[in-house]
Amino acid sequence: MRPTPRTPSPRRYLMCPPTHFSVTYSINPWMDPTKPVDLPLALAQWEDLRDRYRSLGHTVELLDPHPALPDMVFAANGATVVDGRVLGAKFAYPERADEAAVHLAWFRGNGWAEEDLREPDHVNEGEGDFAVTSSWILAGRGFRSSPLSHDEAQEFFGRPVIGLELVDPRYYHLDTALCVLDDARDEVMYYPAAFSPGSRAVLARLFPDALLATEEDAAALGLNAVSDGRHVLFPQTAAGLFEPLRRRGFEPIGMDLSELLKGGGSVKCCTQELRP
Repeated sequence: MRPTPRTPSPRRYLMCPPTHFSVTYSINPWMDPTKPVDLPLALAQWEDLRDRYRSLGHTVELLDPHPALPDMVFAANGATVVDGRVLGAKFAYPERADEAAVHLAWFRGNGWAEEDLREPDHVNEGEGDFAVTSSWILAGRGFRSSPLSHDEAQEFFGRPVIGLELVDPRYYHLDTALCVLDDARDEVMYYPAAFSPGSRAVLARLFPDALLATEEDAAALGLNAVSDGRHVLFPQTAAGLFEPLRRRGFEPIGMDLSELLKGGGSVKCCTQELRP
């Protein structure tokens, strides 16, 4: 059986260089302040990801880093943009709380009208827990984002929101356990054991042909990935994903973001999509 023809679509991303990245506290199981960060290597790895996006024809906007906010490199957490409207973030931990205002200031300074911006009432960590397809917004809960943020997102974006319960603390955000491979075709890959039994049943009903990741590939943060509909960028150590993606017609691209993994993030965590 021949794989489905895949056509990439140009994307616009917001990223923040890891100029001040460090691991001085622990707010997820991946973070260990006793393990030093090689900052020049982290920056080189991040630049490789940025340059790869641009080489694929995508636009990368840059958010200025702040010295008091070492996790700003994980730009996906700062907001969710759907149909040109921006739902800001409200972080669960005080260590990251000030990032939310920095993100909204960037949108205000880059052409977004005030009526298209919303400061949230309920805790959500942007695209960490919101994943967008043509039919739904998939919304994670259980460790960071409040379930009340799901109704808030549905009212603001006017799209149906599907709540999904995360149960394994290693997969504390939805974007560590699920990736949208083709948003136009509602195609995803995910790790079933990261979700509650009821949420696994919902995912199986919505996405019966989804690519299911193994425990080994999920543990390498292989699902913290970005797809433009053809090219799928993800941690190169998730070696078991390459062939299944190729069989489906995708072009897998392995990236080395090992230094940023020390903060609990990889490709997707570094990448916020600015959907028109």
